[in-house]
Amino acid sequence: MITRHIEPGLRRILKIQPGEAKALIWAFAYFFFLLCAYYILRPLRDEMGVAAGVGNLQWLFTATFFVMLAATPAFGAVVQRLPRRRFIPWVYRFFAISLILFWLLLRLDIERVYVARALFVWVSVFNLFVVTVFWGFMSERFGYERGRRLFGFIAAGGTAGALLGPLITAVAVVPLGPAQLLLISALLLEVATRCAGALDRVSLPADPAAAPEPADQADRALGGGAWGGLTEILRSRYLMLICAHVALLSLTSTFLYFQQAAIVAGAFDSPAERTRVFALIDLSVGLSTLAVQLLLTGRLLSRFGAGVALAALAAVTAAGFALLAVAPVLAVIIGFQAAKRATEFALANPARETLFTVLPREQMYKSKSFIDTTVFRGADAASGWVYTGLRQALQDAAHVAALAAVVAVGWAVMVIRLGRMQRRLAEPTADAKAPSSTSN
Repeated sequence: MITRHIEPGLRRILKIQPGEAKALIWAFAYFFFLLCAYYILRPLRDEMGVAAGVGNLQWLFTATFFVMLAATPAFGAVVQRLPRRRFIPWVYRFFAISLILFWLLLRLDIERVYVARALFVWVSVFNLFVVTVFWGFMSERFGYERGRRLFGFIAAGGTAGALLGPLITAVAVVPLGPAQLLLISALLLEVATRCAGALDRVSLPADPAAAPEPADQADRALGGGAWGGLTEILRSRYLMLICAHVALLSLTSTFLYFQQAAIVAGAFDSPAERTRVFALIDLSVGLSTLAVQLLLTGRLLSRFGAGVALAALAAVTAAGFALLAVAPVLAVIIGFQAAKRATEFALANPARETLFTVLPREQMYKSKSFIDTTVFRGADAASGWVYTGLRQALQDAAHVAALAAVVAVGWAVMVIRLGRMQRRLAEPTADAKAPSSTSN
């Protein structure tokens, strides 16, 4: 009933095909509740990082990488053995239970500094795994052509959740206390799990541009594992360029995060006020992103492709760091974060996810899980030490920002080439695709 009322509007905005509306609405709701759960935690995580000491951030990033290394083989084993219909609920409920355990530790006030550090690491791990599972599912269900048309709208569901999450945190953190936010997040994760199950049960019409999904796909093991992705990446220039994009995204985001932490720590003394500022930054990002995703992302990706969308993020990053080199103040940090992350969420993230839709199913899961977890957090850990080393060597955060601006220009050139490679891979029919096709 709801679908019949919404579908005409979706057809006008997105040019959806008959039979796609129900799946699109469930995907939107799924990502909404998933990112709402995470963005309730994100300001809390950022405050825990400050509470643990700004000078210790590189150690927290390194710890996150090693926890990711330990979690990766376990994740891969589950991916290999469980079908999609069982695997997705297992992952989300595992993280929901872990949040409840952290809530208990905070309530009992046991070794609060160590719990703060552990929570920072765990939320960072949580973010990558749950979002990786989501986009892998979306790539498998929607494919390349549908992905270019619909991933922007689906990402808007996440943006709406990212808008509500920090708003809940900003309103609730002072009267309820930070620990209670963990329970709210765990509840929203369960709602997201139910939406994923509903999406899995929806039948989509055949996409003439893609191979049909087997009827028993949801009940088959997903195949591959995170470690298996390393072999796929080493024999594919296309996948190696995706890794380079992820590494440069992580490098520039880490540099910006460290500068943000230092500036905010110097501007406010109260943990609750710092948490509120981090939440308001997230809120500003959501407001500047949602309209673009709903109205423009699908059209822009269909017309210009992933390469241009990724290059837009690199260009915004270069401009932001150049401005930060001149004026390293709170207002510039907030504006830069809002512009960078709005471009990332509205354009670059949907574009990056379409990069995997031109790959065969098994190769997609192997490479994507490895890139989104091990490569991303490895780059995070390395970037933290690179920033610390450059900060000590150059003696001025403004000089580090200027260097980051130069790196971002080279990043823009690289992702334009990546977009061209994707278009070439999308040209053959689905039946002609093979893992070796990505070596070109």
